[in-house]
Amino acid sequence: MRHRRHGTPADELRYRMFMVYLDLDELPECFDGRLLWSARRPALAWFRRSDHLGDARTPLADAVRELVAERTGTRPEGPIRLLTHLRYFGHCFNPVSFYYCYDADRAGRGDAAGERLSAVVAHVTNTPWGESHSYVLGDDGASDRGSSALLGGRSDKRLHVSPLMGMEHTYEWRVSEPAERLSLHIESHRAGGGADGSVDAQADERADGRTDAEGAGPVFDATLSLRRRELSGRELARALARYPFLTLRIVARIYGHALSLRLRGAHYFPHPPTVGAAGEAGGSGESAVGAAADEQAVSA
Repeated sequence: MRHRRHGTPADELRYRMFMVYLDLDELPECFDGRLLWSARRPALAWFRRSDHLGDARTPLADAVRELVAERTGTRPEGPIRLLTHLRYFGHCFNPVSFYYCYDADRAGRGDAAGERLSAVVAHVTNTPWGESHSYVLGDDGASDRGSSALLGGRSDKRLHVSPLMGMEHTYEWRVSEPAERLSLHIESHRAGGGADGSVDAQADERADGRTDAEGAGPVFDATLSLRRRELSGRELARALARYPFLTLRIVARIYGHALSLRLRGAHYFPHPPTVGAAGEAGGSGESAVGAAADEQAVSA
């Protein structure tokens, strides 16, 4: 995982981690027989429905389909696969989870290579407020790169994620279709015109160290590069042993890094009083463990 902040103070952060990639139709059975992992009961690694998108009383795949239908006008009827963190050692935090939505017409053939990725949902959560918002990328932004599909798009920022970044930003997304490798790249650009008023617009300019003329590039970008591993007992045990207390360590890294940037002069943006939280209210053998491929994350 790589985070880069551009401008002043400029900064780059890299770290290794793993995420699980789950076919929601395979839950809860895919963890049955695993002593340390479960989707039915509390465990050291626990898939708990209420930790994820939507109303916990609604099956997660249905909640995702309903959201995509609401945003795009088309309901995906194929498999829904989730790239996420589980609840580890009693703690769960997902800065962003990705739901990969496939079409039914081709998914129904039972040939994973023939499936068509129709939408991706990026479900973002902030801390310490615990608010979330989902960004939906439809296939209108799809393209092909080699043998892998690539979805992209632009979204206005709808959730206050960091007190060191203003709200007047636009996200640019590039998301590859999961295969033996998976990559995601997100850029945050300042929206033109300072639409939130002169105080915040000027502060945002000071925060990224750029003038309007110089600020064409991203203020911030994040890149995730993962290599696929089989969801086996050996790999699950290895992941927990290599990355214990993973989500707690992610939260600690977020706060430690924010403190470092603040001490180096990064501008502080309080939580907006009116803009910010946007609350969200048959298996195919596709579940897997994703491990960080290397420290040099590769952009999609």
